[in-house]
Amino acid sequence: MKGALDLLSAWAVPLLLAGIPLYALTRKVNVYAAFLTGARSGFETGVRIVPPLVAVLVALGMLRSSGALGAAARALAPLLDPLGIPASVLPLVVIRPLSGGAALGVVGDVLRTEGPDSYAGRLVSVMCGSTETTFYVLAVYFGAAGITRYRHALPAALLADLAGMTAAVVVVRLLFGG
Repeated sequence: MKGALDLLSAWAVPLLLAGIPLYALTRKVNVYAAFLTGARSGFETGVRIVPPLVAVLVALGMLRSSGALGAAARALAPLLDPLGIPASVLPLVVIRPLSGGAALGVVGDVLRTEGPDSYAGRLVSVMCGSTETTFYVLAVYFGAAGITRYRHALPAALLADLAGMTAAVVVVRLLFGG
């Protein structure tokens, strides 16, 4: 069984890359023209999503560079500790909705300083897997689709992030203590 799966995974991409154009040719589709149309559309999408993406990344860089995240973590530590959220985890709570890459950087910092088997290490790992990069998704995907008003999507997405983070705290505390 493992051998068959290995063989399938090794040939899946080459077969798709060859199979899709062959199928299109059998249907009498001009493959090159369809490719150019798709490439043009992809380029136009890229041009539309760059401004909101740059705005999100600049705001995130300003938060990290200014030391505001560290200061907020220290200030909120007395409130968060009884809730089961160590101060070292707060930067992830703030950054995760903005950027997946920056969130992984925070996870790496916590894992290096506190260890992967620590409560904080387990918590950041579960939180990162239980939440989404909300503002990034809204900026990129809604921007690509030309949606400018997402009045209901933003609160719903942030509520989902809150639910994911809350569930992470509950699950990690139940499974590993805290």
